[in-house]
Amino acid sequence: MAGGTVRYRNGRSTSRAVRAAAAACCAALALTACGSTEDSAAPGGDKGDGSGKVGVVLPLLTSPFWQSYNDYVPKAAKSEGVDALKTVNSNSDPSQQITDINNQLNQGVKGLVVAPLDSAAISAGLDQAERKGVPVVAVDVAPEKGKVAMVVRADNVAYGEKACEYLGKQIPSGKVVQIMGDLASVNGRDRSEAFRACVKEKFPKLKVLEIPAKWESDTAASKLDTLLNADPDLKGIYLQAGGVYLAPTLQTLKSKGLLKKAGEKGHISIVSNDGIPQEFDAIRKGQIDATVSQPADLYAKYGMYYIKAAMEGKTFEPGPTDHDSEIVELPGGILEDQLPAPLVTEENVDDPGLWGNTVG
Repeated sequence: MAGGTVRYRNGRSTSRAVRAAAAACCAALALTACGSTEDSAAPGGDKGDGSGKVGVVLPLLTSPFWQSYNDYVPKAAKSEGVDALKTVNSNSDPSQQITDINNQLNQGVKGLVVAPLDSAAISAGLDQAERKGVPVVAVDVAPEKGKVAMVVRADNVAYGEKACEYLGKQIPSGKVVQIMGDLASVNGRDRSEAFRACVKEKFPKLKVLEIPAKWESDTAASKLDTLLNADPDLKGIYLQAGGVYLAPTLQTLKSKGLLKKAGEKGHISIVSNDGIPQEFDAIRKGQIDATVSQPADLYAKYGMYYIKAAMEGKTFEPGPTDHDSEIVELPGGILEDQLPAPLVTEENVDDPGLWGNTVG
């Protein structure tokens, strides 16, 4: 990590649609925890004291990942000294998410932590918050436009690259498919583009097939079924979201007699993203080979950390943090704390430090 230097991610813009951003900072760790800091006026014009209600808006609750994040929120709020309201579920509807944000603002919240569904659409909610002087912190996705204090997110480019590296070392040649997220989301685009580019550069004997599945389990299952009818010789699969794609993928492979354990002839190598307990169990059973652990616990912790700081009027600058991450500056001047997301295989799947081993 380059200490204190501003870094842009390969010069790329953060995209048309992303899951939103948010403003904010928190107080329980030293200011050096997130690069350099300086005090500035709170959004309302004066420095705040960090008090007041905080609204927390979720994108959905149909994924085990977001269910876990939802469970971590009240614990993180308590540990960081944040008075958080009960979470609100936007149920995969970007329009509903804007309504949810407005409802929270009408209740007089002094801060918002939002996991956006659509980075373009979320700008309407961010604009409303800015007009009311309410800071926002975005979790999991950066907005296309709109003001946020910080984006709390892991490096999604690294997700795609880690999946590519793992599959490339397991499979000398043949067909692999990436079951992609919503390409209107920066997460879906980052993972897809990184995986595609890595395979092209480092593993040219692999042929990449693609399934755009929009974070929808039914779509993933039906399109994978169709793909396997045409390409039964598939060698590898990259699941961009284990929370929604793991179960339908395993069910589809089983229905076609293609679910073979690791080490068995005909095993299809599978790398996932999320780090949920179900993925860990699948690794132990030999059904999948690896996953990248997206830090649901740290999303909750640092979402609360940064909103608290933002409500106190604190700001941050690019640079390394004291919690094994780095704050980077994205195009448009948006700051993002890129949290660590380790690769999990059979070698480290039982590590008690992984959040997926601490939940039921």
